[in-house]
Amino acid sequence: MPDQSVPQARTSAEVAQAPDSTGGHGVSRRALLGTAGATGLVLGASGGAVGYAAAPAQATPLTSVGSDRGMFHGKHQPGITEGLQARGHLAAFDLTAGAGRKEAAALLRRWSTTAERLMAGEAAPHDDTDVARDAGPSSLTITFGFGHGFFDRTGLEKQRPSALDPLPDFSSDRLDKARSDGDLWVQIGANDALVAFHALRAIQKDAGGAARLRWQMNGFNRTPGATAHPMTARNLMGQLDGTRNPKPSESDFDRRIFVPASGDPAWMANGSYAVVRRIRMLLDDWEKLSTAAQEAVIGRRKSNGAPLSGGDETTPMDLEKADAKGEYIVPLNAHARITRPDKNSGAAMLRRPFSYHDGFDADGTPDAGLLFVCWQADPLRGFVPVQRKLDRGDALSQFIRHEASGLFAVPGGAAKGEYVGQRLLEG
Repeated sequence: MPDQSVPQARTSAEVAQAPDSTGGHGVSRRALLGTAGATGLVLGASGGAVGYAAAPAQATPLTSVGSDRGMFHGKHQPGITEGLQARGHLAAFDLTAGAGRKEAAALLRRWSTTAERLMAGEAAPHDDTDVARDAGPSSLTITFGFGHGFFDRTGLEKQRPSALDPLPDFSSDRLDKARSDGDLWVQIGANDALVAFHALRAIQKDAGGAARLRWQMNGFNRTPGATAHPMTARNLMGQLDGTRNPKPSESDFDRRIFVPASGDPAWMANGSYAVVRRIRMLLDDWEKLSTAAQEAVIGRRKSNGAPLSGGDETTPMDLEKADAKGEYIVPLNAHARITRPDKNSGAAMLRRPFSYHDGFDADGTPDAGLLFVCWQADPLRGFVPVQRKLDRGDALSQFIRHEASGLFAVPGGAAKGEYVGQRLLEG
């Protein structure tokens, strides 16, 4: 994933003087971690352990992981271009019977207020559970989107984007309808599990009588600072996942990932479309393969993500390179070959997934895999053509199963004083 800069953490003095949720100056979620015990782990800027030292008499500031903060207001919603977070929750809600445009607007107003406060490290606006009382923002992001059915329920059918048309069926689909789609979608990510759960609980409580939970999924990634240096994340198959992700520094990044400011419909300006897939990895079968066989399926080295044709992770893949027998070094059905943008008419999407593990089946088979989330300006030019091509002969397909799916229109970021989706609901 692309590295993203984060605002500098405030000093301990600034944090200590921050108003609490009651308006006074007291210990809030943004306040200090508090006095440590007899010994405390001192963390450096990278989040790695520097050493142990006796705790000072005074309170100590939040670690770098806890103090990192995302911005709720902006051109785009948070949770799209930020780096992978250690913990994530995906949830979909359906509007309840009788709830329409007015109730949806009130709900998005509540959700936006809660998201802004929690992302700043503050308590929820009401009935806070105190789950994250001792933590900082921990890079929390909360993102909102609209499903196909939302527009029918709110009488806004004429404002539904054509890009939100249902995805076609794919041969690898084994979809559970109860865990797919939904009127409203929420993505929560943070680098602390309690902070992420706190946000999920607050969002669920805010739904009140306007919406009911349709499905919810939990995911994780490696914690920042767990590796000696920043690197591409690994999935549960042990492969580096996201090597060829588009980067914001690329000249065509915005064109591929975000709806232009002059886009149609106008309320989707600077927004994006999220495809969400629960992809189960058949790990028992995968782990029976040798490392060489796994690498042939993917087309990259398991150790460092380098293409089989040579080089390192960022080296362009040589698709024409052959061995002494004249056979392609990167097999024709290798996953990395099939998904290359230059082999899919330039189709590109920004992958931002979470791994998941939901226990084991009765026979001991792990229910684990990838909560696949990808972002693009138009799913019919991003996700769909690539998935269709994978359907026709991807070597990885026999080791995965798509079990849930959703497509959501994610509007641009809310300006200060606005709530997410206001231009749709009040336009």
